[in-house]
Amino acid sequence: MNKKEVAEIRRQYTPERCTITRICGCYIDGEKNIKTELKEAFLSLPEDDAFKYFTIFKKTLSGTLGRNLLNLDFPLDAEKEGGAQEFLLKLRDSQLKDDDLTHDFYNRIIETFDYGENYYIILIHVSYDVPGKASDGTEMYDASDNVYSYILCSICPVHLSKPGLGYNSEKNCIENRIQDWIVDQPVKGFLFPCFNDRYTDIHSMLYYTKNPAELQETFIQQMFGLSHIPLAADAQKETFNTLISDTLGDECDYDVIKNIHETLNTRLEEFKDEPEPLELGRQEVRRLLEDSGVPDSQLEEFDRHYNECAGEQTSFLASNIASTRKFHIETPDVVVQVNPESAGLVETRLIDGRQCLVIPINEHVEVNGVNVRILPDESV
Repeated sequence: MNKKEVAEIRRQYTPERCTITRICGCYIDGEKNIKTELKEAFLSLPEDDAFKYFTIFKKTLSGTLGRNLLNLDFPLDAEKEGGAQEFLLKLRDSQLKDDDLTHDFYNRIIETFDYGENYYIILIHVSYDVPGKASDGTEMYDASDNVYSYILCSICPVHLSKPGLGYNSEKNCIENRIQDWIVDQPVKGFLFPCFNDRYTDIHSMLYYTKNPAELQETFIQQMFGLSHIPLAADAQKETFNTLISDTLGDECDYDVIKNIHETLNTRLEEFKDEPEPLELGRQEVRRLLEDSGVPDSQLEEFDRHYNECAGEQTSFLASNIASTRKFHIETPDVVVQVNPESAGLVETRLIDGRQCLVIPINEHVEVNGVNVRILPDESV
């Protein structure tokens, strides 16, 4: 799914557009015991409750594609009889009215989800009557011949509120506040099947993680039968940096890294309005290095380094390996943060036999928040 398709589904979580048919919930304690369950038609919920659930559902489809939201494809084994994808299809087709299937789903999460505290599993079934689109992109609700039926699952931590004092309006006094168990925003979730090209794609799912560094790969593999999981965002950056270091070797100097950074950010800027994130496979990374001035002699072993560092099938999302907000330079004693657009101001020079970073100073210099005056060089 791309940004536009995710946004289209998120827009449905309002009272005016809501097509949620049923909601089920299961509250699990820290010992993995089911404490209580919910199952009813979504439209029968009190209005205030429905609004709070809408917020959770929107959050489960939020964040950056490739970091918080991952498109995952089912392998053939998962689509066979008895596989994870077949189970999710049965669950969707039941519209969450089959109690045995729903309980089986809860138990699968309890067995595979690594979380030592209380949490709340929320599961909804939705039948979205997809409107047609005119040539100018306007939605035509009377031209729909496509119903997108899906399930969305949100896994939310449940925490005890902090102790403290509160105002009791009935008694008109300040007193000890009663602690409540509060359902937080989701840490994990998924949508199945995907909404690709605005049609149902039963061969893929969209996975949500609040923390991109904690995908819970084991949970994904065991719960959904997925063997190939993309590298987490932080792991992509670390792998890419290792690949660059191994490829450039002793020629990995400041100017080359600055050029790679600038070329990558230029491509991100050119691609920012596209619905699909910019993805770099082996050939795209090689072209990035070539366009950044890396000579052919250093690229002779590129394919071998790529296989060793990343793996033949691995690709990188440009947003995971580049930063458009800062250019970070670090030595054992000094850290310098530079506006990426001004990275060219920083140079390396040999001064008095020592390698130095040289940063030109204009009329404004601030030290610990204080404007300071630059003394003239009296030796000139």
